Amino acid sequence: QIKDSATLTRDVLEQHFSDLKGTLKKLLDERLLCLLQEVDVIEQESIKPLDECQKLIEHGVSTADDLLREGESAVDGDVGQQNEKLCNFTKKALHIQLDSLPEVPSLVDVPCLSAQLDDCLLTILKNQIFRHGTVASRPPVQLEEFVEKPGGILVRWCKVDDDFTAQDYRLQYRKSTASPFEDVYVGSEAEFLVLHIDPHVDYQFRVCARGDGRQEWSPWSVAQSGRTTLVPHEWTAGLEGYSLSSRRNIALRNDSQSCGVLYSKAPTYFCGQTLTFRQVLFGIETVGQPDRRDSLGVCVEQRDGDDSLQRDNAVCISTNGAVFVNGKEMTNQLPAVTSGSTVTFDMEVVQLGPCSNEGGNFKLRVTISSNNREVVFDWVLDQCCGSLYFGCSFSYPGWKVLVF
Repeated sequence: QIKDSATLTRDVLEQHFSDLKGTLKKLLDERLLCLLQEVDVIEQESIKPLDECQKLIEHGVSTADDLLREGESAVDGDVGQQNEKLCNFTKKALHIQLDSLPEVPSLVDVPCLSAQLDDCLLTILKNQIFRHGTVASRPPVQLEEFVEKPGGILVRWCKVDDDFTAQDYRLQYRKSTASPFEDVYVGSEAEFLVLHIDPHVDYQFRVCARGDGRQEWSPWSVAQSGRTTLVPHEWTAGLEGYSLSSRRNIALRNDSQSCGVLYSKAPTYFCGQTLTFRQVLFGIETVGQPDRRDSLGVCVEQRDGDDSLQRDNAVCISTNGAVFVNGKEMTNQLPAVTSGSTVTFDMEVVQLGPCSNEGGNFKLRVTISSNNREVVFDWVLDQCCGSLYFGCSFSYPGWKVLVF
């Protein structure tokens, strides 16, 4: 692990600084080209009026020179031609303004280019480069625990650097080493339940954190493998009145007139686990008020013909918050089940007497939680139950239940 991580770190550092040098060279070249173009523009704009002034002066000198030669020719000629040439010379000289010059810019108005280069940039870059990048001997967070769930894994992590204050965590996973890691959770909690996990298959997980007030993420934790041996919870397909998701873990009460109890495909709930009904949604298309028989719960066996879980060999919570044990309503009551509610069932075995296949006293301690409140009671059965079914019953369309 040390050698592999050291080799990977060297490769990352070399690649990063190689990219950085290429980027810096490109930026410097672009800045140099921009400054050179600016020099060209100033030079062209500034020298144009001076060139025009020089042309006018040269033209005036040339004209004066030609006039001077013409005057000399008039003086040197014979008397007959001399008068005519002098007359022509005089007329031309009167029309040419030999005493005028174009306006020449003063010396202080003529641009004088120079490059202004501040050496402090090198100092700033030097200080920034010397502080750029760090090598961490270990990540500030590490994976701590994997808890098997039906069709999922509860992943927990913890800080190992007491001086690091985490603002957010980022959890990734992949199914095989040939697959890339993908984000499965970003948030402030230090645990997350990863669903849609195939049983008996190893998954790799890693986590990192973002410090308080920072934008960059910390180094990744050491990747660790986790798996679940528990098959996912599934609703029974084919019952009229309910539509299921592709993974059969979400049940939607449709607008069929048929009613009854929708059970799990198999008795996949075992004592010692937590059974969760989440995102129980009461749709806006629901007709009328919730029915008093609407319930969520667990039971010993599937039973056709019932329209509710409020019966013997079952414990459940109705949508109005009433708790039923073997069909009898308890005095304690939980908050009503509404849009976005989460209801959990936890059970542990408390055996009263000898347990055999022929029957006997068998007691389960049940905890039902809803909206930060819970009730605890003992559920006495006539037979040992290693596993239980779960179920739900709704009379009106719009209810939607995710189970895990």
